[in-house]
Amino acid sequence: MLTTVAVLMGLSGLVPAAQAGGNEVDVTLILAVDTSRSMDVEEIGIQREGYVEALKHKEFIDAVKGGLTGRIAISYFEWAGYVVQGSVIDWQVIETEADAIAFADKLDARPVATQRRTSISTAIAQGTSMIIASPFQGRREVIDVSGDGPNNSGNPVTPARDRAVEAGMVINGLAIMLRPSDAPDGLDTYYADCVIGGPGAFVLPVHKIEDFAVAVRRKLVLEISGLPPPATVRRIAGDAPADCLVGEKQWRDFFER
Repeated sequence: MLTTVAVLMGLSGLVPAAQAGGNEVDVTLILAVDTSRSMDVEEIGIQREGYVEALKHKEFIDAVKGGLTGRIAISYFEWAGYVVQGSVIDWQVIETEADAIAFADKLDARPVATQRRTSISTAIAQGTSMIIASPFQGRREVIDVSGDGPNNSGNPVTPARDRAVEAGMVINGLAIMLRPSDAPDGLDTYYADCVIGGPGAFVLPVHKIEDFAVAVRRKLVLEISGLPPPATVRRIAGDAPADCLVGEKQWRDFFER
């Protein structure tokens, strides 16, 4: 059983890293959000709204306050075949409802756009580098990857995953399964076998766009609180693991044709 830059500091309510009043937090959390063209602009807009709503929700804020230090450090970026230039929201401390709302408003202000290809490996590598360079010391270090397809660009995904896990990080996944993906056994299975890793790692599937906000909120609460993850992917004895190069092979076959 397998169970997921610098930024303008002038926005009111955001607490710059240098002014956070100490570097210990319960979680250092990266939100790595897929904006590839396999989703249309409307879907990406709904995805964005889901993150904004989740960050402002009482359950999220209560989870933050319920930690040992009562605060987390959070950062955000968008990715497709590459990390989207200008999308990085640098580390901010969330300790109060006002902090959470300010961070969500910064995210909400970003333009909605799509990019080509899907490089989960690049997203994980970016998240790993940002956590290593972070001025914060988290009791847990989490990279939260949302996406709607397998890796098909850049380096293979599993070495990037393994490096992050070896460095003590946890990678969780939100598998966006609104339409059939290039993963034959299901994108959630691909994420479980090839993307997530670390103690308590999990993947949550989203099958309906209207369920996205609830799924994001549930995921954030689990990541911040450290509660036992859900059993989202179940294996039957004898099942072969997912092909972690399926996306690369499909792109190769496409160009060869």
